[in-house]
Amino acid sequence: MFTLAPELQNDCIELADWPLCKVLLMNDSQYPWFILVPRKEGLKEIIDLSDEEQITLTQESAKLACMLKTVFSPDKLNIAALGNMVAQLHIHHIARFKDDAAWPKPVWGVNPAQPYTEAQIAKIKAAMAM
Repeated sequence: MFTLAPELQNDCIELADWPLCKVLLMNDSQYPWFILVPRKEGLKEIIDLSDEEQITLTQESAKLACMLKTVFSPDKLNIAALGNMVAQLHIHHIARFKDDAAWPKPVWGVNPAQPYTEAQIAKIKAAMAM
């Protein structure tokens, strides 16, 4: 049975369930930072998915990346599966801008998170049609 890692539950806002992945928004308004989590128990690596699931993950990642590019017009999209702090397989999708709080460094640990307001969350959901 799938359960979301406690760290992701605490740090993220659940936006949607796609065919394979749960779509999350990191609750830090400094960056448009989304996370895909395949809803399968015990996954740590992409290779732990079946071949078909790997294809679905790639398709859902591309869908999210296209949405971020369209909605936010970033200078760069950062997409990564790290898992050093949270072992559960999850894929970060971060829209980066040359004037964001961490540019050009990674976003992790640069500044304390600035939570979204309910209005900001509603605007993101509407813009991304989730």
